[in-house]
Amino acid sequence: MLPFRLIDRVKFLVERQLVKGAGFQLLVVGVFIGLISLIGGLLVLPLGDSFSDVGTAIWWAFLRLTDPGYLGDDVGTWQRFVSTMLTVSGYVVFMGTLVAILTRWLIAKMADLERGLTPVTLKNHIVVLGWTSQTLPLLSELLSSSGRMRRFLEKHDAQKLNLVVLSEDASAEQVHELRSEPGIRRRARQIILRSGSAIQPDALHRVACLDAAAVIVPSASQGVGSLVTSDVETVKALLSIAAQARQYQSSLPYVVAEIQDVRKLPVIERAYPGEVEVVAGDASISSLIVQNIIHPGLSEVYNELLTGSEGNSIYVRGGESVAGLSLAELASARPNVIVLGLLRPIGRGWDVRLVAPSATRIEANDRVIMMARDYSETEPNAKRPSLPPVDRLEPKVAVRNGADLGQRVLVLGWNRRVPSLVAEFGSYSNQSFSLD
Repeated sequence: MLPFRLIDRVKFLVERQLVKGAGFQLLVVGVFIGLISLIGGLLVLPLGDSFSDVGTAIWWAFLRLTDPGYLGDDVGTWQRFVSTMLTVSGYVVFMGTLVAILTRWLIAKMADLERGLTPVTLKNHIVVLGWTSQTLPLLSELLSSSGRMRRFLEKHDAQKLNLVVLSEDASAEQVHELRSEPGIRRRARQIILRSGSAIQPDALHRVACLDAAAVIVPSASQGVGSLVTSDVETVKALLSIAAQARQYQSSLPYVVAEIQDVRKLPVIERAYPGEVEVVAGDASISSLIVQNIIHPGLSEVYNELLTGSEGNSIYVRGGESVAGLSLAELASARPNVIVLGLLRPIGRGWDVRLVAPSATRIEANDRVIMMARDYSETEPNAKRPSLPPVDRLEPKVAVRNGADLGQRVLVLGWNRRVPSLVAEFGSYSNQSFSLD
């Protein structure tokens, strides 16, 4: 083993000390300033006339070290020589090194602030766990839903809509994307970016996840050939939120999570014991695609119903205020509303009853599904004239002969959504499809 040189040991020791941070670096600079002042004071102390004691000489040296303006007061060759050396050392140590350390520390602090490492001090806000291709449209939709969002804020006793997005690495580029998004632009100041991963407890604390009114977990991007699917990341995020709630003995926030494989739904429900709504991304998109093949033009209907800022929308109202009424009586009292059906609780889920008979009575725990142009039209209004009741009977299922309904479908490309697309085609037993 080769012996280490003394200079290498000294360099290594200095390096290990200086990497401790700006505070220790400033301490080292302060020691150098004191040492140089001590040496300068001792060098001029023998002059005797101007320096009565060591303290006065060191103070004289410190003034020359920190301020070159004192050079004109010195007399004598030796005193001027020492003060000049002190002033040059001051430029290097006091001004150069000190300013460099403070500048680097300030730049590092600004970079940390831009990365979003400071915990937010908000309550009843909305948290989006992840920056994906869906984040910008999602934030735009949240900001554009003014009426329903106002009622959401009133329900949670919040004055202002605040959105907090947890990204793997928050940056100025993402802020620029927010300001360039058509539905966001100037309202980007309502969106707070924070760095971290949804499975990290400190990152969840950074976005105040347990104090949020709602948490959205969009499906993460999945690399080609990745062994960890996006649904696994979603389950991990929900487990992390549940674990943090147990640690702080806090209530669980309301969560809306997206999964790609609808078969993972029982896993999601077991992973998160709180209130959670699960959106099956691949299954939903596959259903939309197949439905548009069977019924051309249906996409325009979806675009209007699913866009909250314009046209007709679907609203789900609680049944407390209309309990006891039948669907026919409710439809008569809401002339500008089409009553589509209701949701009836069953276990932890819902029994969806669309196109239910008009005589169906609404219970307090039900949720009524309505279609209207504005949320205010779903409210009771005595000034609106009532309509005659519509007698909707139990629907009858019509069976068609699908022998002449065969279609050939060409799928251009392959991705993770193709298997769910094939399964959706196969679910229509009265029609036949041939897929290439």
